[in-house]
Amino acid sequence: MNAASLAYLGDAVFELWTRKHLLSQGLPAHKAHKKAKTIVSATAQADMYHRIYESLTPEEQTILRRGRNLHPTTRAKNAETTDYRHATGLEALFGYLYQSGEIARMEEIFTLCINDTKE
Repeated sequence: MNAASLAYLGDAVFELWTRKHLLSQGLPAHKAHKKAKTIVSATAQADMYHRIYESLTPEEQTILRRGRNLHPTTRAKNAETTDYRHATGLEALFGYLYQSGEIARMEEIFTLCINDTKE
């Protein structure tokens, strides 16, 4: 799968994992939705990209960079272009791990992302 397809898939996977995480904390749906919007924002995902990079395998780092280096087909609405590109890299990684069936590793990385998120 190419990097754009991985990012597209990863966007959905990351959103789903975020919603599952917030609902598992006992948040009602409307509060979970508000909180999820901040977690899945390009700015937050770009911050996660930088925080987890050193914890990743070389192969995972390569996927991040491939996603980051995509030529965007749309403009970021509420984020800087660099944040948008880093967020795309993170989404590509989640798409790659999901597509590869590496769900346990994806959950580990998701936990790294969420644990340090400024909520």
